[in-house]
Amino acid sequence: MKNPEDLLRENVRDLISLVKNKNKNSQSEEQQLRTIIREFLQHELKEGSTPDNDPAPHKSTGINVLEDLLKKIIPQIEDDYKLLTTSEEQRESYRSHIIDAVVKTLTPVDLNNDAPEQASDSAGLEEEIDVEISDDDEKEDDMFIDINPEEPEEEKEEEDPRDSFGIEGKDTTGRNMAYNTFKKVQTQVIDSYDMLSNPEDQEIFFDYLIANLKLYFDKFEGEIQPNVEEPTNQAYDSAKQEEPAGGKEESEETLDLEI
Repeated sequence: MKNPEDLLRENVRDLISLVKNKNKNSQSEEQQLRTIIREFLQHELKEGSTPDNDPAPHKSTGINVLEDLLKKIIPQIEDDYKLLTTSEEQRESYRSHIIDAVVKTLTPVDLNNDAPEQASDSAGLEEEIDVEISDDDEKEDDMFIDINPEEPEEEKEEEDPRDSFGIEGKDTTGRNMAYNTFKKVQTQVIDSYDMLSNPEDQEIFFDYLIANLKLYFDKFEGEIQPNVEEPTNQAYDSAKQEEPAGGKEESEETLDLEI
């Protein structure tokens, strides 16, 4: 079976032959027809070879929203993660803190989405528990003299927010870097999740976000420490086995080349 391109070319040749037979003395019309057909063929072939680079959206809204979020936050996470080159412990700490922060941040958001229903249930109870304070009680409070006033508490040192953000036992450099990163992406994560009201979309978004973060961290670590074995061959392996077991002087004899 002929492909569409060959079939089209064959039909064009038949059309040209038909025109030549009817108009043998009209060379200009034939040339004009060839030009038009050639331009048509070039246009069709070009259009047919253009790939579709715009993939269809996923059937889940949660996945679509998550994909848009990952495009925004993954480059930032990757840049900061790859700055931690002193030790693997720093990067492991960074990874743990980022994932832990996402889980802790989205859990309250999920609870807040259920808050309106709980508020409506408690409204009636608040109306019933309406206690009135009499004027006599207020006067007695004004007359009370406290002979043991509490001493003012000493000013406490402000707690470093990175301490409450941190995970006990994890490297603090990785923690500090993760803290700075999460401040940059936290709002985007919350806004994306809060956009979803369907429980199924929320669950898919949450599960796939955590899974993708872990997979991207695996990818980044592989790029930092690629596990690639050095190429070798049989000749090298044989020479290595026959290498003298003596000191430096014996091994240097093998490098005594005539120049």
